[in-house]
Amino acid sequence: MGSHDLLWITLDTLRFDVAQAECLAGRTPNLARLLPGGQWQERHSPATFTYAAHHAFFAGFLPTPARPGPHTRHFAARFAGSESTDEHTMVFDSPDVVSGLRALGYHTVCVGGVGFFNKQNPLGSVLPSLFDESHWSPALGVTEPRSTEHQVSLACDMLRARPPTQRVFLFVNVSAIHQPNRSYLDGHHEDSVYTHAAALRYVDSALQPLFDTLQRRAPTVCMLFGDHGTAYGEDGYHGHRVAHPVVFTVPYGEFVLPLVSR
Repeated sequence: MGSHDLLWITLDTLRFDVAQAECLAGRTPNLARLLPGGQWQERHSPATFTYAAHHAFFAGFLPTPARPGPHTRHFAARFAGSESTDEHTMVFDSPDVVSGLRALGYHTVCVGGVGFFNKQNPLGSVLPSLFDESHWSPALGVTEPRSTEHQVSLACDMLRARPPTQRVFLFVNVSAIHQPNRSYLDGHHEDSVYTHAAALRYVDSALQPLFDTLQRRAPTVCMLFGDHGTAYGEDGYHGHRVAHPVVFTVPYGEFVLPLVSR
């Protein structure tokens, strides 16, 4: 940190099983090209719905590898007795990672997606208020079929507006996979695991301009992950905010984008 920009993308509501199947089948080629080994890591989310999961993320509790630990964290807000920090953890003397990065000189930006980032009421303002700059409009939300394209365009404009010497922490909450996602598959009138997968394919097709813009600006550490999954009738469950494996098991990927010629 300090030499690289930082990108976090939460793929809201994305299930691990769907993400990995689409990746291995070659149906999300842009993400597969970036992910180490061409596939997602299986991880467990710290929560089963957006608001709780993101509070944990911004405190440094990103999704945990789905295997026995201990698992050291990349980032942490300092508190006594932490067993998931060591000499490799960036520990901030602040209540959250966002303000910790700000203290290091980062300009922090939130491009919102689902309702917990819409700034239309006090609850929807809590998470965006952590950032220096935050954006939301209906064009970025769950009811707009081209939301990812709009989010990427906004993020690229913001990145181009900052001087390349200014380090940036960019957070994007991708809303397209969250229900309603039926519009991504012709002839489907209900959300399902199939429309969920189709929404991910749309997101894959829309993200590349963001990665291109980042590479023309600065080397960038990228972390992409689901915040939670959702159930489509498995064991009688529907939706999320329930402790079912398809809800708490999420995809995770991290990689560094090198700087290319501007």
